[in-house]
Amino acid sequence: MEFHDPPRFPRGFRCAATLCGLKKEGYDLSLFASEVPATAAAVFTRNQVPGAPIIVGRELIRAGRLQAVVVNSKVSNVGTGEEGVRRARAMGAAAAQALGIDESLVLMSSTGVIGVPLPVEKIEVALPALAESLQEDPMVGARGIMTTDTHPKALSVSAGAATITVVAKGSGMIEPNMATMLAYVFTDAEVEASALDRILRDVVDDTFNMLSVDTDTSTSDTCAVLANGLAGPVDEEVFTAALREVCVAMTETMARDGEGAHAMVRVTVTGAENGGEARVVAKSLVNSPLVKTMVFGGDPNVGRILMAVGKCFACRVDPGRIGASICGIPVLDRGVRTSFDEAAVRELLEGDPVDITVDLGLGGGSARAWGCDLTPGYIEENAAYYSS
Repeated sequence: MEFHDPPRFPRGFRCAATLCGLKKEGYDLSLFASEVPATAAAVFTRNQVPGAPIIVGRELIRAGRLQAVVVNSKVSNVGTGEEGVRRARAMGAAAAQALGIDESLVLMSSTGVIGVPLPVEKIEVALPALAESLQEDPMVGARGIMTTDTHPKALSVSAGAATITVVAKGSGMIEPNMATMLAYVFTDAEVEASALDRILRDVVDDTFNMLSVDTDTSTSDTCAVLANGLAGPVDEEVFTAALREVCVAMTETMARDGEGAHAMVRVTVTGAENGGEARVVAKSLVNSPLVKTMVFGGDPNVGRILMAVGKCFACRVDPGRIGASICGIPVLDRGVRTSFDEAAVRELLEGDPVDITVDLGLGGGSARAWGCDLTPGYIEENAAYYSS
């Protein structure tokens, strides 16, 4: 697959970003739009206290058609009751009016502090000018959706004659069941609605849903795809492979930008009884504070790997069959620590990425998960988040 540098939008898509007054500086509002209505699909957070935009978005996506996405940062519009839902709808309606399209074609998202009323009036005032300033650089839109991210995130890849572009944000409160993770996929491929929904769910399950920075499932997670068809049909296998590749790359980009992170941690589990159990073990490893601090400290304490595997109570684990390696160096064999070169492993733990591979020795199940190390920077970031 060919990644584009710099990333670019598919045919017919543009975006804009502005500072509408939710933040003190930078950007806090982004608008993404297609020239024509697009086939659409989306998956949302499984958190049982979803934000108002999630409540509205679940209704909108049933029609399988979208033409625009409007996103604000700084205020998440979560825990705001019926008034929050009204403000979410008002945000979408204002974007639709500014673009001259039906409000049923506009998906809205909000990310930021929970429990604060959304100042939708500021958004309504800003949207007409925003709609007039749409441009073809996806990085522009990526800037308006950032919260604790250290840089904007956009990637694009070719898929036959079409292009797939992912614009995303995510740095903390990331343990998707679905990270706050927001990801918007734009493509000019022509894809039928039911196929698009199926493909998105399969790809998200193996990429964004296998990402964890801090084990906290956000109230606002959203991954949506808009396919406007301007490039015509693309072979489904080609499209799926390209979408998977760009989503893996974005997952790794977000893992590297985890709050306070120094390194991405990539965990591969093989030899599980089935894929589901492999996923559980992989997530246990990337979520373990002791494994994460092992990476940060550069300390090859392999007992922490055994601990993280062993606490997966619903999975079959045979201690005498567990093998593991860190950055390609075997550190466990049949559940016993090997006589590895500690200095060599310490040096590798200072790099990026840090690869941890575990073989359970039981069957054919495998999975991969992504995360990051745990540093003092994570505590500093989140101790001051509300007022930042």
